Formats: sequence, structure tokens, C-alpha cells
Amino acid sequence: MTISRLSRPARTEAAALTIAAAGIIVQIIGGVPYPVVPPGLVVLLAAAALVVFLPWRWAPLTGVIGGGFLLIGGAAAERSRYDLSHPGHPGAFVGTWIEIAALAVAVVAGLAAFAVRNRRRARA
Repeated sequence: MTISRLSRPARTEAAALTIAAAGIIVQIIGGVPYPVVPPGLVVLLAAAALVVFLPWRWAPLTGVIGGGFLLIGGAAAERSRYDLSHPGHPGAFVGTWIEIAALAVAVVAGLAAFAVRNRRRARA
């Protein structure tokens, strides 16, 4: 399956997951302490790749699950809440907002992509 054959919600989900990963990179550049290989970055990029390249009808749920866990974890983490409310540290502030907003979009788009794939499959 190529990107052009994906539904609009699936393309949106993959793009949002990739943008959330970019938010993590912005945070790292801004000085937020992350491990050498940030697990969130790996999860987001892997989920985006699965959404794009797997023809499996459940593929959009990989982004929903991965993005949902990171969204809930980010909202629950004290460090993220601090970064979201302190614009004096611009790299952390902007990167965290990018990540959280993109994750919210990815989860909603992933649910829509899953519904579209199942509707298409039911018609076939």
C-alpha cells in the first residue's frame, strides 16, 4: 500500500505521529533530558511506518495505542506539565506543545482511519 492509497485520516495519523516525533527532537535540542535513544521517538516513528506500510485493517490502531499511551503519559508526567506551563524554556515549551497537540490529532485521526478501513472492507 502506498501513501496515495491511504485514506485521508490514515495520512493525517501518520503525519501527526511524525510531527509528534519532531516535537521530541525539538525538546532534545532545547535541552530536555532524554535517553540516548528516546523510546517515545522510536514508538512514534514505528507506529507511523506501520500505519503507512501495513495493508492490515488494524494498522491504524498501532498509532492510536502508541500515541494514546504517550499522550496520557505526557499529560501525567510532572516534567511535561512543567514544560507546558513555562515558556521561559522555549525548546521544552514548544517541543512539548507540538508533541501533545500532534498526539491528540493522531489518536483522533487513527480512530477515524480505523473506521474508514473497516467500512471499506465491509463493502468489499
